[in-house]
Amino acid sequence: MANPLACGLKTLFFALGCVMLATLIYTISIDGLPFRIELLTPWMGATLIDFYINIGAFVAWVLYKEANYISAIIWIVLFVSCGSIATCAYIFIQLLKLSPSQALQDPIYHVLLGDSNRYAMGKMKMCSPVVAARILFSVLGLLMLVILIYTISTDGSPFRKELLTPWMTATLVDFYINVVALSVWVGYKETTWQAAFIWIVLLICFGSITTCIYIVLKLLKPSSQDPFYLVLSRDDYRLGVRYIDGSGPQAELVMN
Repeated sequence: MANPLACGLKTLFFALGCVMLATLIYTISIDGLPFRIELLTPWMGATLIDFYINIGAFVAWVLYKEANYISAIIWIVLFVSCGSIATCAYIFIQLLKLSPSQALQDPIYHVLLGDSNRYAMGKMKMCSPVVAARILFSVLGLLMLVILIYTISTDGSPFRKELLTPWMTATLVDFYINVVALSVWVGYKETTWQAAFIWIVLLICFGSITTCIYIVLKLLKPSSQDPFYLVLSRDDYRLGVRYIDGSGPQAELVMN
């Protein structure tokens, strides 16, 4: 029997990818290509930085998840060049890869972690990324805060009709589709709907500043020697390892 959550997520990200593709085609048809200097207004520049800081969160995930660095680099290039179309495609493909048992057990967990046996056995723990990620996302969050304050002080409020050009609209659609993907993770990770709701509202209102704050707060919980999956998985999960029929180690989800 199919898991309604897994089916719903497939439908969601397929639909969002199609929406962004249609938005991109429509914007090019009415306003030409985006590679024009006149489009780079102060608020467009700030929005693009905001967008790419959020992309940084997906890049960190893919670097952790993909065992093959060539495929990881290809996906990172697609994230940077194609934005949320690539994000939706990547998530959709990961959902398609789930086995029936994974889809029934906890599809989001298995999409986030991939081959959990590999992580459970510590083969990827030669160098913990926790400390580096703490520093990186702290710096990115501060950078975005400074850019936001500077842009408001030099160019005024962003809530002005003249700023909403076709390419700014397309960029915002691109941005918020990635926010939807991040919101799915936050909604999954938080153990209460109240906390998830607050964080999602903050993501919508403050973009990558909230993304960086949220990630850094979650990175403060594990020690520098802990594996990265503790950041990705739910706060009330840990990954245990047990042996079944003497055939080798098998990872299992354990509720704290």
